[in-house]
Amino acid sequence: MATQRSERNIRKISPAQWLASVLFSTLAVPVQAEVEFSGKVDLEARIFTEDALRSNQKDSNLSILFEPQWVWTSDNQQHLVQFKPMLRLDQHDDERTHGDIREAYWIYVKDNWEVRTGLKKEFWGVTEFQHLVDVINQTDLVENISGEEKLGQPMINLSVAADSGIWDFYILPGFRERTFSDPEGRLSLPIEVSNSARFESSAKERHTDLAIRWSQNYDWLDLTASVFHGTNREPELQMVQRNNGDLQLVPYYEQMTQWGTTAQAIWLDWLFKLEAIHRKTDRNKFSALHTGFEYTMYGIADSDIDLGLIMEYGWDERGEKASSVMQNDLFGGLRFAFNDEEGTEILAGLGHDMDFSSQSFSIEASRRLNNYWKISGEVRFFESDNPKDSLYTMRKDDYLQLTLSRYF
Repeated sequence: MATQRSERNIRKISPAQWLASVLFSTLAVPVQAEVEFSGKVDLEARIFTEDALRSNQKDSNLSILFEPQWVWTSDNQQHLVQFKPMLRLDQHDDERTHGDIREAYWIYVKDNWEVRTGLKKEFWGVTEFQHLVDVINQTDLVENISGEEKLGQPMINLSVAADSGIWDFYILPGFRERTFSDPEGRLSLPIEVSNSARFESSAKERHTDLAIRWSQNYDWLDLTASVFHGTNREPELQMVQRNNGDLQLVPYYEQMTQWGTTAQAIWLDWLFKLEAIHRKTDRNKFSALHTGFEYTMYGIADSDIDLGLIMEYGWDERGEKASSVMQNDLFGGLRFAFNDEEGTEILAGLGHDMDFSSQSFSIEASRRLNNYWKISGEVRFFESDNPKDSLYTMRKDDYLQLTLSRYF
């Protein structure tokens, strides 16, 4: 079993390694360039407050993350090359011990257009608790269940700035599978996820996806519209029985077309947000939205602290059959920005599922100790009594996490 897990972790980075080798072996910038090196090392400790559902799971966990970064910028500012690998070593979860090349891309800037090619991250969302429209990059679920951590996507991106707005055209050659924790790790599915995924497309992970995005700023209003056609980043997990009788989950990746839009409007101290999509596959079509607002109170109690009040709602037309945990959910949050030299920030959020009556609670906080050290904390609690609820598998995985980061 250990050998199989090691091979799987190696296979996760092979598309990125191939793309990076092509990029750096063929790119020759014919001008003088400046090189900047930076990065960080994270030491992460996680403690679970309840006994695990499975006897082979532990109540605490340590891991270390190494993430360097090199950036080359030409003297004429027309060329930029960035290379950002990562490596995490985890105490108990063999799937979380993994390496990846997060980004390895080249940008060429000319007048009102840019070309970006390589392994890159693109973020399309605007809301706080869910990002429906953000479909370019695959989720690295072993890093964090929040879905915020992403794998780099091979792409060729042409961005054109016009009077009508900014137009981005994407060719996405290749697909990267979602990562899943091992059943022995906490915050994992109770059944092992196979590393032999199934695909609707005969090209499998070599399918070339396409996307277009338009964005425009109207002073008080930001709008975007996007279309994506290709392999769905969110797999359907199909239950199968292996030859030895054990059950296993096999990821199945459909082809899909998704139309998306986002909007952000500023009025006085209010920020209104909206994400909406319509997605179509051969077997299904549905619409979903996530919307809400944030109201900021500046300098509360005559201090330097700003307090943001957040309210959001997530809806999915599929209802209780939705693959998302946010099919009919209400969220409230508080964001504290202390505006001090240490950059202290706190974000607390509470979610309530109105279909399954489940709750989730989280707190994220961070503070710089000096120019090189930063400390971060994270708390997540889950409450669910309905086996049909996606949150049910994490009902015993409440945890406290502390991360010490050293920047260089």
